[in-house]
Amino acid sequence: MLYILNTSTDPYFNLAAEEYLLTKKQDNIFMLWVNNDVIVVGKNQNTMAEINYDYVTKHNIAVVRRLTGGGAVFHDKGNLNFTFIEHEQSSLDFAYFGSIIIGALSSLGINAELSGRNDLTIDGKKFSGNAAAVHQNRRLHHGTIMLNILVDKLTKVLNVDPSKIEGKGIKSVKSRVTNINEHLENPIDIGTLISVISEYIKEKYPNIEVYEFTKQDIDAITELQNEKYNTWQWNFGDSPKYNFTKKQKYSGGTIEVKLSVKNGVIEKANIYGDFFGVKDSCEFSKILVGAKHEKDALLNILSKINTAEYFYNITPSEIFNVLI
Repeated sequence: MLYILNTSTDPYFNLAAEEYLLTKKQDNIFMLWVNNDVIVVGKNQNTMAEINYDYVTKHNIAVVRRLTGGGAVFHDKGNLNFTFIEHEQSSLDFAYFGSIIIGALSSLGINAELSGRNDLTIDGKKFSGNAAAVHQNRRLHHGTIMLNILVDKLTKVLNVDPSKIEGKGIKSVKSRVTNINEHLENPIDIGTLISVISEYIKEKYPNIEVYEFTKQDIDAITELQNEKYNTWQWNFGDSPKYNFTKKQKYSGGTIEVKLSVKNGVIEKANIYGDFFGVKDSCEFSKILVGAKHEKDALLNILSKINTAEYFYNITPSEIFNVLI
């Protein structure tokens, strides 16, 4: 088995690294890594249904889709991620890999347990979510370990009004969460947690070898990052079909928008409200059809038309705010 301490904090690179190690390497691998602020959504989820878009964009929080299922999670530098990749078996086994993390944390005096299908908990509170995927005869299992994550931010970035978006994807389930440091008499930092888990893994796998990414590895991962994990199509466009509804009241009147979106592209748009305009809002609706349901595409549309003709005394920025 190879042990990789991935020092990158770029979430797009790190998610690409997992796929690269799963599909291009033949070794068994254990990797630890930390991300900058990011929402990581499950492979089968509606990205827009899982994130608080206004908060995420305002605070420049990255959004990236992973190659495993399950729900959306928030990472910051108070969270440690782990990845197991094994060649021998192709079945999923949350209990087996969960027991390894539980064993590692026991040296800190943490009494953790597996709860439900894929969570690790302390006193009934979740500190680790796990997910898995299979590629040919290799399996990947990864998860989070919340050490001192900013829980307030976590609730804000994933706090979406359930009446706002309805879709066919899997919705995240909110549950009570906790940080490991809340259960330690003497709190530790990420570096200490990495050392604790590393030592446990080295004892469990005596033949484990430390491995550092080569230039060839980094080049291949970066290429995958640029071609897939850092693209709108992967992170937003591959979402299942969803319906978007939003209503805002401005000094120039109330606007209500209803969009039908498939593969991240607006298929149908309807605009309602008590606003005034010299042009029919149905014409504006037709302009939206075929556009990506994302910031740059919508801002580009608004910049090319005289919105005042459709929405008197309502600014382009106000119109944008009701579209996303």
